[in-house]
Formats: sequence, C-alpha cells, structure tokens
Amino acid sequence: MLEEFKQDMMQHYEMTDLGLLHHFLGMRVEQTDKHIFIHQKKYAMKILEKFGMRDCKSVAIPLVVNEKLCREDGSEAADESEFRHIVGSLLYLTATRPDVMFASSLLARFMHNPSKKHMGTAKRVLRYIQGTLDFGIEFAKGKTATLIGYCDSDWAGSEDDMRSTSGYAFTLGSGMFSWASIKQNTVALSTAEAEYVSATEATSQAKWLRFVLEDFGEEHVEGTQILCDNTSAIAMARNPVHHQKTRHTLLEKRVFTADISRKFHFIREAIQAKEIELVYCKTEDQIADILTKALPKDRFVRLRSLLGVKSAKGLEGSVEI
Repeated sequence: MLEEFKQDMMQHYEMTDLGLLHHFLGMRVEQTDKHIFIHQKKYAMKILEKFGMRDCKSVAIPLVVNEKLCREDGSEAADESEFRHIVGSLLYLTATRPDVMFASSLLARFMHNPSKKHMGTAKRVLRYIQGTLDFGIEFAKGKTATLIGYCDSDWAGSEDDMRSTSGYAFTLGSGMFSWASIKQNTVALSTAEAEYVSATEATSQAKWLRFVLEDFGEEHVEGTQILCDNTSAIAMARNPVHHQKTRHTLLEKRVFTADISRKFHFIREAIQAKEIELVYCKTEDQIADILTKALPKDRFVRLRSLLGVKSAKGLEGSVEI
C-alpha cells in the first residue's frame, strides 16, 4: 500500500523517495533493527558554540540540589537578551531531552530582569549538555504499545509565590514521547492537593493522547494507567467523600474553591468513563520526579535512564552520531 501511494504521488507531483527518515526540524533520527534513536547533537553543539561554552568543563547534573532561585536574589543584573537566547535554545533542546525539561522551565520563569545567579545556573545547564552531547531518546522495537503515564509534583517549590511544580510523562512501552514541567496556577496547602493538581494535568494530557492514538488506528479500550506516588490524591479521585475522612488534604482545611472543584469532577468523570486509572507507585519509581525538582546525581541518572534518555554509545549495536 505504501509503495502504491508513493508511486501515485510521484505521478502527480515532483517528488523524490529519500528512504527512511533521517532529519526532521533539527532532530536526527537513527533507525536500526532494534531501536529508533532521536537526538539533537548537532544543535546542542551549535548552542555551546554560540554562547562560548564549547570547551567548558562538564557537570554530571544540570542543577545543584537544594539551591533555590528567586527573582530578587541580591546579585547583579545579567544580560537579559543573552539569557533569553540561552533559555529559548534550551527549551527547543527539550524536544529530545526531557532530562533538561525542569531546568529549562525553571529558568524560563526569570526571563524578565535575570540576575547573574540566574545566568550562572543557565550556563551550568549548558555545562551539563557539554557532557551529554550524544544523548537522545531510545525507542526500542517490539514493545507492547500500551499508553502509561506518570505524574508528580513538588510542594511549594517556588520561592517567589510558594506555588508547586507539576510534572508528567507518557510512554507507549519504551522511551517517553510526551512530557511537561509546569508551574501550578494556584498555591497548594498540602502535598495531596499539589499531587492532585498534577494528576489533573496528566489526565487532561492522557485524554488528548488517547484521542490522537485513536485517530491513528491505535484505540485504547481500557483506561490509561497514570502512576501517582501519593495515596491521598488517589483516594480523593476515587472516592468523592474521602476528603471528609482525611486530615492531610486541603478539602479538610477550606471549602472547595471553583478551581479545585473543577479538577475534582474532571478526574472523577475520566475515571468513571474508564478513560484513566490512577495507580499507586513507590516514590523511588516515580519517573516524573525528574520533571519537578533538582535531584541528587544517583537518582537523576536512574530516572534519566527510565525516561529513555541514553547515550548513543551505550545502545546495543551502537549508533554513530
């Protein structure tokens, strides 16, 4: 069918069959019998060259653990134009590098009047890129195509307004193909509420992905599992009266706001329609944790691997990039 389609198109338009996909919008696609590997090594090298970091010393993780950024940190003002260009470049790199998604999103909060400390953090991320130039996402062939999601949040991680950060990631059995790191719109008064908001955002993405997959002929009849490491948030979603029993949720501390109420009914409706299923997972296995906060080296490296972000040198059969 594919051959007939290509021949028919060539008769109507001036076309050339270039074979398997190798380049797409700055991304390189390497295809073998065992996997598909997508990376942006050439683009990453251009970024380092552009900002004078090509020969810089690399670091193992993009952010320093427990180091908080805020708008007014007491340091001098940095070059706003250069800072914006660095952050914009990093955000485009996240197309194949979810391991720098949180760092890039965090820096994007300080586009207006960045300080020298913000600039230093941005350049640290570039130093991390220097040491991981040949990294990309591996999609192994032969895996069962089942949509699974992970959602997580920190709690009051923002120094400026005490808002939390949500993170989610989705896989079809191999590397992640959809992810986000988002600052929440409201202040959460408990970890359960922060996790619940994160679960809502993941649910919204899951519904959209299910719609897209159905359009591709990959309809998912069973509910999409979304793994969450907070039992209170899961109980709230499953049981509409759970909030009357728990002492550790916002629902005991104040009346439902319109925003929380909408989120509550949105998840409940998705669960009842068997579109999603919130499932508990251990904190150490929560992949989305890498999208919500800076992590120690060992945990960061482990979750990075679970995201599917790997070095081309470590792939079976090795890929020359």
